[in-house]
Amino acid sequence: MNRRQMWAILGLLVFGVVRLPLELGLEKKAKAERLHGVVLDLGVFDKIGQMGFVAALSGFRAVVADGFWIHASMVWERVDWAAMKLDFDIVTTLQPRCVMFWDTAAWHMYANASVAAFEDRKQPRAALRLKAQREYWKLGEDYLLHGIANNPENPGLYTSLGTLYRDRLQNHEEAAKVYLRGSLLPGAPVYLHRFAAYELARCPGHEREAYEKLLGFYRKGESEHLPTLLRHLGELEEKLNVPPGDKVAIPKKNP
Repeated sequence: MNRRQMWAILGLLVFGVVRLPLELGLEKKAKAERLHGVVLDLGVFDKIGQMGFVAALSGFRAVVADGFWIHASMVWERVDWAAMKLDFDIVTTLQPRCVMFWDTAAWHMYANASVAAFEDRKQPRAALRLKAQREYWKLGEDYLLHGIANNPENPGLYTSLGTLYRDRLQNHEEAAKVYLRGSLLPGAPVYLHRFAAYELARCPGHEREAYEKLLGFYRKGESEHLPTLLRHLGELEEKLNVPPGDKVAIPKKNP
């Protein structure tokens, strides 16, 4: 370590001491936001380096996180997925209560990196490309699960996770569960209730339960008679052998 680095570290430590009364005054707020769940272990030290680690301990956690977030955008332009994931790991560790970090990190993994892996013609074996794609899907899932663990009251993360299960992993039963949990949160979009029922309709063994839920939406009025809802109702009526007189999803005849 040269003298300039030493003075920089000492300056950060002095700043941290000066900030101590303010930090103590914000103790209650920090606990409310569960920021004490952030553990800056040696793994983070290895990732962000000595200067970044000291800066984070000195009260500059948000600044350090923003720096790595900007760097993630730079490596995205270079299509360096491994470096981007490293940046995202640091950012989400330092700022676990920032929903945008978790959501965007997941999206880059399951949408962008997964597509790039599947279309990588440097790998001639399709099976290996598909394997790499699925691994990126799981990385996206992991970010969203950890994001929900740190922000259990945010319906947006549940929406993203449910959509990942629905569109990528084709796990419709898990998608239904996640959409339903998200729909029960304050501020959740109203469509999550329908999404949960739609996914349940695609799960073998849940036809009757899904039909009753969708029928409940249908009976609320014409505003709920959406094409997707009618399609699922029609399919379930066939599977459940609903008598013709009791069917509601009857195609309209042309005049």
